[in-house]
Amino acid sequence: MPRVLPQLSQRADPAAASEWSTSSWDNDPGMQARLLNEWQRGFPLSDRPFAQIGQALGATESEVIQACAELSRLGIISRIGGVWAPGVGGSALLCAMAVPPARLEAVAARVSAHPGVNHNYEREHALNLWFVITGHDATQTEQALAAIESDTGLPVLRLRMVRPYRIDLGFDLHRPARAGTALRQRPPRVAETDIPLAACVEQGLPLLPRPYDLWAARLGSSPAQLHAQLQAWLDAGTLRRFGLVVRHHEVGFAANAMTVFDIEDAQVDALGERLATQPGVTLCYRRERAQGWPYNLYCMVHGRNREQTLALLNAAIAGAGLGERPRQVLFSRRRFKQTGARYFRPLEAPADGR
Repeated sequence: MPRVLPQLSQRADPAAASEWSTSSWDNDPGMQARLLNEWQRGFPLSDRPFAQIGQALGATESEVIQACAELSRLGIISRIGGVWAPGVGGSALLCAMAVPPARLEAVAARVSAHPGVNHNYEREHALNLWFVITGHDATQTEQALAAIESDTGLPVLRLRMVRPYRIDLGFDLHRPARAGTALRQRPPRVAETDIPLAACVEQGLPLLPRPYDLWAARLGSSPAQLHAQLQAWLDAGTLRRFGLVVRHHEVGFAANAMTVFDIEDAQVDALGERLATQPGVTLCYRRERAQGWPYNLYCMVHGRNREQTLALLNAAIAGAGLGERPRQVLFSRRRFKQTGARYFRPLEAPADGR
C-alpha cells in the first residue's frame, strides 16, 4: 500500500512514528540526531570510520554502528553511501502519467514493481503519477517504459534532463533553508573499470567496524585504493556527497513541492542558476519540453509542512526574479516508492529495501 505523506496529517511510516517523533530532531543534541545532521556528507574514508565518528560524537564504535542500524530499521536512513551527480553513469528519466483516479493505486503498483523505478509519487495535478526510472543505458529504460505503457494502456510522458543546476538532497535538521551554489560544469563519468565499486556505493556501506575491507575483498583491491577512488570522485564532483542518505519524510520534512516554469530557451540557464542558489531549493534542473507540457525549468522545495514549503518556494521565486513567469506548483500527495537509483547495479539484484 502507498504511504500517505505527513502533510495529510499522517506519518509516512506509522511504525517509525510510534518509535520516533519528528519533533525529537529539533534542537536535539543527542547522538542519533547529531549523527544524522553531521554525517550526511564527509563520511570518513578510513579503516574504522565508525570509530572515527564515535570520537567526534563522544560515543563508542559499537554505539555508532548500533545507532545506524536502528535508524535504518526505522526507515530514517536508507543506506550509508553516495549520491551521484547526474549524467556520470547509466540513464535516468523523469516520467509522468495521467491516471484515472480509480486506477491510480493499481497503476502505481505496476510502475513501482519495476526495479529501475526509484521514486514514485502521486502529485496534485491531472498528471498525477510522477516517477523516476534508472538503468544502465537509455535503451534499457526505454524498454521498461514501453512495457509500462503496454501493461497499463496509458501513455508515459518522458521528460529528459538537459542540464542540472543544483542536486543536493542533504537535509540540515536545524537550518532547512540554506542557500546553495549552482552547478556549472559536468563532472567526469565513472570509468568502466570502476563500475563494480560504483555498484557498492549505490548498495551502501556494510555496518561493520572495518566496512571498506569487505568491499576491498569483494573487488580484489585494498581499502586504501578504494578510499583514494572515492575521494577522487568527491573532489571531481562525480559523487555529490558520501554519507548517511536520509529519508526526508521520516525526519520531519513532510511536504514537498515540485514547481515547473516555462522559460525562454535563451534565458533558462541564467535563471536556472539563479534559482538554484535560493534558500530552500534542493533540486533545480532544466528538462526538455514535451507535447502538451511547455515547462522546461524545475525545482524542488521541501518543508516541515505545506505552509512552510510555500513560504520557502515563494521567497525562492521572488529571489530568482521568476514571479511573472508561467508556472505550476505540484505538491506530492502519496509516496508509492522511494529507493536508491540503480545506475550501476544489475536490475535483477536485490533492492536496498527502500
